Amino acid sequence: MNKMTYKGYAARIGYDDRDSIFVGRVLGIDDIIGFHAESVSKLRRAFKEAIDDYLASCEELGKAPQRTASGRLMLRIAPEVHRDALRAAQMADKSLNQWAEDVLLAATQA
Repeated sequence: MNKMTYKGYAARIGYDDRDSIFVGRVLGIDDIIGFHAESVSKLRRAFKEAIDDYLASCEELGKAPQRTASGRLMLRIAPEVHRDALRAAQMADKSLNQWAEDVLLAATQA
């Protein structure tokens, strides 16, 4: 997946062959922020403008802009998976939180 990031917001990037344009949509929030352009450099500029406009609009409306994640994650997993993850964290000399963050980071960077 192709993505762009700006001011803590991430957007998924695609290509619309019918209209011959790149399109983007901000992920991780309920508000809809989309943008498009005919080149990558123009798309990057459109993305930044869309985020800046979103933040300015929120400020004008007195509304807090949505953020993509709080940094807190609760999971319900099988006890065996929990046990194995705890062991893997201990083998890596890490806390379970740090180990899980590292694993999730590696999975999302692939």
